[in-house]
Amino acid sequence: MNGGKVTLGRTAGLYAGAAILRLALFTLFPGLPDLLTGRVEISTPVTSFKRLQEGLFLYNHNVSPYDGGVYHQAPLLLPIFNLLPSFSTFPIFTYLLYIAIDILSADALLRIAESGEAGSSARFTSPRRDKRWSGAVIAALFLFNPFTIATCIGRSTTVFTTCAILHAIANAISGRHFHAMVALAFASYLSLYPLLLLPPLILLCYDRRKQPATGAPNAWIKFTATMVMDVFGALAVLFQMSFFLTGSWEFLSSTYGVQLTLSDLAPNIGLWWYFFVEMFDSFRSFFLAVFWLHLSSYVGGLSVRLRQQPLVVITLLLGIFTIFKPYPSIADASLFLGMVPLYRHVFPLLRYSFVIAAIIIYATFLGPAFYHLWIYAGSGNANFFYAITLVWGLGLSLLVCDLAFAVLRDEWEVERPEMVGKEIRQI
Repeated sequence: MNGGKVTLGRTAGLYAGAAILRLALFTLFPGLPDLLTGRVEISTPVTSFKRLQEGLFLYNHNVSPYDGGVYHQAPLLLPIFNLLPSFSTFPIFTYLLYIAIDILSADALLRIAESGEAGSSARFTSPRRDKRWSGAVIAALFLFNPFTIATCIGRSTTVFTTCAILHAIANAISGRHFHAMVALAFASYLSLYPLLLLPPLILLCYDRRKQPATGAPNAWIKFTATMVMDVFGALAVLFQMSFFLTGSWEFLSSTYGVQLTLSDLAPNIGLWWYFFVEMFDSFRSFFLAVFWLHLSSYVGGLSVRLRQQPLVVITLLLGIFTIFKPYPSIADASLFLGMVPLYRHVFPLLRYSFVIAAIIIYATFLGPAFYHLWIYAGSGNANFFYAITLVWGLGLSLLVCDLAFAVLRDEWEVERPEMVGKEIRQI
């Protein structure tokens, strides 16, 4: 009992410390939020707080928020922010909302860590599972990650997607399947790409279901159909609410259409924008299909190969999305990097830890510098910034591949105990 109280107290202290730090940055540096909001590493055309303000202004003046082609975010964000007092007069309420979302995300991540799913799933138990960090440590690494803090201060709406994804995973692990599907539907409604997490999330729900297996051959099909109907049913409700709010279906093309067609080519830390700036219009449709096919092609292969560890599949997919989605930001990196410490038990099996850390730090510092040289100093061009985004993508790609190797090596050593500790040479 006393141990539980101590743990609860430490967790509360952790959340309080993270909240105080963010509130201090908001209030002591009043120009910092607007500075970070304008950074392309934090804000994208589909997550920008400035664009949200533009949409909210039109919404409050009975004009379609999608007129003018500036606002590309979900309609239901508008009444949420409209309930808050005027941002120009009382910004503290907006600040508190973003702080609360970060705390809720960290709490979901803590529950995921405490479940032990990363090291001991329903179908696989790692012999290294005891070498893991506590949930409080995992939550602290997420809350005090500079990328997470910068995203919160920059008020990117990606924080809502991050929170929904983490709660979908946490609910799936705890056996609350319907809540998991609703959370995933909300994340997909906000950002589209989380819908690709549906197959591994269904696998996780199936493995964590509370009732025993019936042995019926169609049990898996029935379960999957139920989960799919839950997700798309929740999405249908959200779309219908959006229709009642806006009075038309225009939001579909203005939110999801922009991501599918990449109609806004604003620079970001992803790989798509520069490629399509240089693309001839006659090839645009073909390469859009190729890029989206590439992004979605990982889902099936990873779900089959790592069937025993669906949480690993979700983590790797989050890393892949961070690299290859149309409009990525450091908020996506903060989510992926927040999930990686769950696999502390396989860290000794990583091969390129130093190289990965060096590349990510290198790109983090040089990215803003190269963007400044291009946009403000005029002494560089778009190649400067795109080159450093390629380095950023390389660092994250190495991390995804190295983590996949470590997890697979862990599985292999369970199957072949005589190979534990032996070096593998690739020929």
